Amino acid sequence: MGKFRYLPSFMTYFHTSLVSCSKMSCFMFNIYIYFFSLDRDQVLRIHVESEDHIQALKELEEDVDSGLDFWTHGFSTERPIDIRVPHSSLSAVKDFLKKNNVPFNVMINNVQELLDREKSEMVSNAKMERSTKSFNFAAYHDLETIYSFMDTLVASHPNLITKVHIGNSYENRPMYALKFSTGGVNRPAIWVDAGIHSREWVTQASAVWIANKIASNYGVDPSVTSLLGQMDIYLMIVTNPDGYVFTHTNNRMWRKTRSVKSGSSCRGVDPNRNWDAGFGGPGASKDPCSDSYHGPYAHSEVEVKNVVDLIMGHGNFKSFISVHSYSQLLMYPYGYTCTDIPDMSELHSVGTAAIKELTSLYNTRYQVGSICKIIYQASGGSIDWTYDIGIKYSFAFELRDTGFYGFLLPANQIIPTAEETWLGLKYIMEYFDECMFSCLLTLDLAPYLLNDENAMRQREGQMMSWWQIVQD
Repeated sequence: MGKFRYLPSFMTYFHTSLVSCSKMSCFMFNIYIYFFSLDRDQVLRIHVESEDHIQALKELEEDVDSGLDFWTHGFSTERPIDIRVPHSSLSAVKDFLKKNNVPFNVMINNVQELLDREKSEMVSNAKMERSTKSFNFAAYHDLETIYSFMDTLVASHPNLITKVHIGNSYENRPMYALKFSTGGVNRPAIWVDAGIHSREWVTQASAVWIANKIASNYGVDPSVTSLLGQMDIYLMIVTNPDGYVFTHTNNRMWRKTRSVKSGSSCRGVDPNRNWDAGFGGPGASKDPCSDSYHGPYAHSEVEVKNVVDLIMGHGNFKSFISVHSYSQLLMYPYGYTCTDIPDMSELHSVGTAAIKELTSLYNTRYQVGSICKIIYQASGGSIDWTYDIGIKYSFAFELRDTGFYGFLLPANQIIPTAEETWLGLKYIMEYFDECMFSCLLTLDLAPYLLNDENAMRQREGQMMSWWQIVQD
């Protein structure tokens, strides 16, 4: 029997659970019908054409009372800005934009209509999964259902996959990574995570599909079989579990963690501004009420610290890939500075080739570049930190779409998104697999020719790393 629960801020939700069992396994399906009304809220797409427009948007951003939700960040004439505007502020915001001659159009006319459709599809899917005793990869699922899927996948592939408990979240939820390995001790490894920003549901859903793809392709796809013969893959499907649960039970648009800051009524930290890479710099906010709040100090968020501890404790990760949405981008460091990294040429080349593979399936168009140059300067990001500690092949994907639905991508786009993303991911993995024994001989000599001491030290560390791989 389901039951209603009443929450602060005029929100309620209905929750019930369904259990479906077959001979091999059981799935629990949780259904949440939440009532956080965004009725008649609109998403406006702002077209920035001048410095005056940028200043006007900064003024809007500082008006915390208007309740604006910036879906894209960083003000630039290079790309539009998407803002969810509460209905109560809609007239005032539109008048302000018109007064300042800032061009805009309505991207989503009524956010609540998309939420209602999304909720209805989830309820229907849960019933279907119960009756067919199967997991539907073309649907969004809550945390418990995803964790149940992970258990089933591990049970079906006990010699390939283990579920690694890397710690607990702020609200004491377990955090799990799937480890794909054919054996060996401390082998070179690739890290892939999704859902660090909780409202980016297509990332968690795509990661579920990709986990199943890796498992089913081992022993069938020669490239996956070869890859796992030489290295391990760690895949973290839900990197921000507290935030993800909150998007299902309370506020679908929640982005941050759910930690509490003493002296503030606003909760949460942006977990992709909390890493020790230019921490507290441009593109991150010191305001606890901001969606880009960087936190009180680097790695203050236990969700971030758990990943940091695993990466540092392992010591042999060679690639780190973080999956976000939306905007259709493949990015490499840096975000906290617009200075080119020593490996820019190689990473740009790898990224371009990966996107060529991705695009080959559905002709989905992506852009490739450094975070700072392709979108905006953003400090405290995960792939900047991993690159700075020597993980050369550090990338961030921004999945579909480019603005028709934003974070509310329909479930019928999950599998196409996952399929094309897998092709891009696989290319990066294959490149690294092939590069393990050739890159030692082709390392960029530019730092030595330019007498760049910092870059030379980084190169020497990479050479030692590659030599260790060859010895292993």
